[in-house]
Amino acid sequence: MGVRIDKWLWAVRVYKTRSDAAEACRTGKVTVNGAEAKPSKELKEGDLLTVKKVPIMRYSYKVVALVERRLPAKDVPQYCLDITPQEELDKLNAPRETIFVMRDRGTGRPTKKERRDLDALWDSFEN
Repeated sequence: MGVRIDKWLWAVRVYKTRSDAAEACRTGKVTVNGAEAKPSKELKEGDLLTVKKVPIMRYSYKVVALVERRLPAKDVPQYCLDITPQEELDKLNAPRETIFVMRDRGTGRPTKKERRDLDALWDSFEN
């Protein structure tokens, strides 16, 4: 007998609410053993999960034991093993480019030309 994946993800605190976990499953952000999972998918011990959060992060977990009730954070390692590769974790600490554009007070909104220049500046930093 297994446990629903949305219930397990909520219980081990991967998602804050069960509805968030179910929504992530419905939108294809959760895979079990390499296959996309619906919220009603039954998990078994030893299953490998990949959860996509934030635009670039992919967390990996191994099901150690099944649980249906929400756990205190200190008990999570008994049920869930975080096997996320180090290069994924390093993405959290990547420096973020910041651009600060100074405009004089009272000059109003940017004109179309100024807006195009600002957009070009943003694009140059993102690529």
